[in-house]
Amino acid sequence: MVQKSRLDDVAVTKYLQTCDIPVEEFKMEPFTLVIFGGTGDLSRKKLLPALYHLSQKNELPEHFSILSLGGSQLEEEQYRALIERALRGSEEVCFSEEKWAGFRRHLFYLSGNLEEEGTYQRLCSRLDQMVVPTQEGRKDVVYYMALPPQTTPTVVNLLHGHGLCRGPLDTKIIVEKPFGKDLSSAAQLNRLLTGAFDERQIYRIDHYLGKETVQNIIFFRFSNSIFEQIWNHRYIDNVQITVAEDMGIDSRARFYEQAGVIRDIVQNHILQLIGLIAMEPPVGFEADFIRDEKTKVFRSLHPMREEKVDRFTVIGQYGPGKINGKEVPGYRQEKGISTDSNTATFFAGAFYIANWRWAGVPFYVRTGKRMTRRITEIAIQFDQPPLKLFGRTCDVLEPNLLLLTIQPEEKISLRFGVKVPRMANQIYPIDMKFSYQETFQAPPSPAYERLVLDCLKGDLTLFVRQDQIEAMWEAVDPIISCWENQPPKNFPNYAAGTWGPAEASQLLEQEGRRWITD
Repeated sequence: MVQKSRLDDVAVTKYLQTCDIPVEEFKMEPFTLVIFGGTGDLSRKKLLPALYHLSQKNELPEHFSILSLGGSQLEEEQYRALIERALRGSEEVCFSEEKWAGFRRHLFYLSGNLEEEGTYQRLCSRLDQMVVPTQEGRKDVVYYMALPPQTTPTVVNLLHGHGLCRGPLDTKIIVEKPFGKDLSSAAQLNRLLTGAFDERQIYRIDHYLGKETVQNIIFFRFSNSIFEQIWNHRYIDNVQITVAEDMGIDSRARFYEQAGVIRDIVQNHILQLIGLIAMEPPVGFEADFIRDEKTKVFRSLHPMREEKVDRFTVIGQYGPGKINGKEVPGYRQEKGISTDSNTATFFAGAFYIANWRWAGVPFYVRTGKRMTRRITEIAIQFDQPPLKLFGRTCDVLEPNLLLLTIQPEEKISLRFGVKVPRMANQIYPIDMKFSYQETFQAPPSPAYERLVLDCLKGDLTLFVRQDQIEAMWEAVDPIISCWENQPPKNFPNYAAGTWGPAEASQLLEQEGRRWITD
C-alpha cells in the first residue's frame, strides 16, 4: 500500500502555482522619474531621501534620471544644492559625499508654471533628451504627483493633451492622497485618471501600506494556521485601531481646514488597516486578488445613518495643553486657523462588518492630533474564557491580546496570562514579542522606498484601486456629512497631551470594554 503524502492534502490551484513569490532577483531597467512639485515638502523630506537611499544601496539601475518640475526659478545646480541640504538634514539617510557625488548626476530640474502649455512642450523636449530605452526598447517614465490635490487634475489634463500618457512612452503615474474630498469628487478624479491612463498605469499611494508591519499582516495571518483558525467572531471580542500623533498640524493649516481628521486619516489609512485585518484569504498573491478581498470588506461595512453616527462616533478638537512637559497651543491658536474653527482633529468610532466572519465584532478606531504620545497600533482582543476556574481573586482577567504595532517601534506581541511564582492562583499578563529591529538587526525600510520600488517593478499590490477609493468614501461620507451639518458647540473638548474627549472612552465603556492602548 502506498503511503499518502501530506502534500496530497494541500490545495493547489493554477493561481497558487503561478503566483508564488519569485525568489530570483528583479533586474531593474532604466527609467525616468518626473516629480511634479519637486521643491515641496514631500519631495525634500520623503521622496528624494528615499530615492537617494535606494541609490546608496545600489537598488537603482545604472541609467536613471530624476527630473523635478517646480515653480521656483532655479538653475539645475541650485536645485541640486537645495536637495543636498535636505539630505544632509534628513534623519532617514546616512549622508555620504561619495554617494551624493554619484546621485546628483541623475538629478535634473525644470522650472515652469504647471498650468501653462509651454511647460509641457519643454517637458517633451527634456524627455526626448534624457530617456534611456530598456533592453526591449521601452521608454519607461513615471510621473509623481507631489502636489496639492487641487492641482493634480490640471497636470493630468495637460499631460494627456500633449500625448505624454500613452503612445511612445511607457508611463505610470503615482498619485498621493487625498483622492478627492468625497465620493463624488473621487469618482470624478478617477474618471479623469482613467481617461488619460489605463488602470494598470495608475499607482494611488497610501504610505501606510508600505510600512513593514502593515505588509506583514497578510503574511502573519495566512502563513500561521494557529491564528487563522480563530480569526473570526467566535473567538475575537473586538478589534481596536489607534493612530495617535503628539504633533499638531505643523504648516498644514490650509489643507487641514479643508480636510479634517476623517478625510485625512480615517478614509484612507484606518480603513486600509481594517481591510487587511478583516479580509478573506485571497486565491493567490497577486495584486488584484488581494485588492479584491479588501474591497469586499469596505463594501460590507454597515452604513452609518444619522442615528448611528450620533451613537457610534465621537469627534473632537484639541485645546491648549502639555506634550512631554512643554506647553503647546490649542488648534484655534495655531497659525492660519480661525479662532472659531469647528474642524475636527480627533475621531473615534465603532465600525461593524456585515459578513459571516465578523458578524457582531466591533472595530473600534481612534485617531487624533496632539494626543498623549505618537503610536499606531492594532489590538485584537480575544474572548474571555467561559468559566473563571481560579477563584474569585481572578474575577478580573486580562484578555488575550494580539498587538500589531506599526509605529514608533515596528513589532508584533501576544499577551497571555501565566501563574505568578509561589502565589496562590494569581495570574500575571506577559507579552511574547517580535521586534523587527531586534530580530533583523536593522530598522525596517522606510515606506516610500518600498512603494517607489514596487512602482518601478510594476507591482500594484500595495497601491489602492479605483473601486476601493469609492467604497471607502461611501463608508465615511455619511459621517462627514452628519458632523458638518451639525457642528459641535463644545470645541475644544480635549486638552493637548491627552487621549481625546471623555466620550471616546464612554464609547467602549457603555459596552463593558476599554481602550487597550494608553
